[in-house]
Amino acid sequence: MVKIIEKHVHLDFPLGHHLHCLIAQIPNRLARRDHLFRLEAPDEQWQVVKSILDLVAAGDGNMKRLHFLMFPECSIPVDRFDEMLSFIDKEFRPNTVTMFGLEQIKLQEYRKMLIRFHADNADVIELLEQDVDSGDILGMPVNWCCIAVKEATGKLRVFLEAKSHPFRGEEFLDKDHDLYRGRHFYLFRGEPACFNFMTIICLDYLYRDLYSSNIRQIIDYSDRLFFTKRQSLDALFVIQCNPKPEHSSYRDVLTGFYGEYLEDTPGVRETVTVFGNCSNESVVEGVRCESCYGVSSVVISSRHKMLQFQEPEFQSDDFAGAPVGRLRFGPGSRLFYFNLPLHHELDPRSSRLPLKVHSVLSWDKDQGWQKTGEGATPQAFEMNEQD
Repeated sequence: MVKIIEKHVHLDFPLGHHLHCLIAQIPNRLARRDHLFRLEAPDEQWQVVKSILDLVAAGDGNMKRLHFLMFPECSIPVDRFDEMLSFIDKEFRPNTVTMFGLEQIKLQEYRKMLIRFHADNADVIELLEQDVDSGDILGMPVNWCCIAVKEATGKLRVFLEAKSHPFRGEEFLDKDHDLYRGRHFYLFRGEPACFNFMTIICLDYLYRDLYSSNIRQIIDYSDRLFFTKRQSLDALFVIQCNPKPEHSSYRDVLTGFYGEYLEDTPGVRETVTVFGNCSNESVVEGVRCESCYGVSSVVISSRHKMLQFQEPEFQSDDFAGAPVGRLRFGPGSRLFYFNLPLHHELDPRSSRLPLKVHSVLSWDKDQGWQKTGEGATPQAFEMNEQD
């Protein structure tokens, strides 16, 4: 099972005010090369990514208040990794967390990356070396992501994670197609704002079995955090390149995550779960589907009742009867900018709207990222405690 590693990061978020998140739902076009999934047009992909980084750095409108930026898994060219970190370091504002998945690399290259950023990943190197000692695995593919935290002081910290739940090897006879299984998740303890969050990759969210799953580990660890320190997991970010974003497995896990009635799970009761997927313009070699990507979403417990609402770019529902409220976006290539609801929010005023879509942006080749038509007007979803 994965090990959850706590990392204290200096994030001076505004106390008593909601935080802001931007999901970059952009296309992924991946092809297999030497047992690795790589971007077909990395330079073109980087131009798309760079345009979003420029938008965030410019901070037009209320974009300067952005705290969390999400890119899909496998969406950043490996050759642009240093350039991306340099841009975040020089241009992004303090108190900004950027989460992004990179093209697959071999384990020996991932190992070098961990050693390079050993100051923030020392515990992970120790876990990886235990695996390396157990067999000839350095040639295995790694699906990985980076969590780049620009602290309040301006210091950039770089954390790396490898996907821990690769189904490919379990369903395919050729073990050369198997992925290395990551051995850790980071739990970030944001201080002094006291905001705790995690970032995981897609299938890491699913159950392996009911008793020893990654998601069970997250729930149990969050519960211990609550009972020992009266803190909880405030946000869980799931980056995806998923052709089945609304598969019943995700509904099952959300039901267990938010609706466990046989035991008390206060550590995740108020967690906001954000799923950031690639868009329906994505093409992954070996995966046949039509318009089956997209549908990024924000999920919260049904203890906060989310009113049913529908717009061309997004809608709210309960994910087919799950004990949740879900803000569900569309499948197209878009930027979704919204706020994360306040922790333990309870406000009787009908005018109080804790979950709000600030803007939905689409790409215009002449003017860059622009607000969409009807979806451009800020819309809100009111959450009220159930009677």
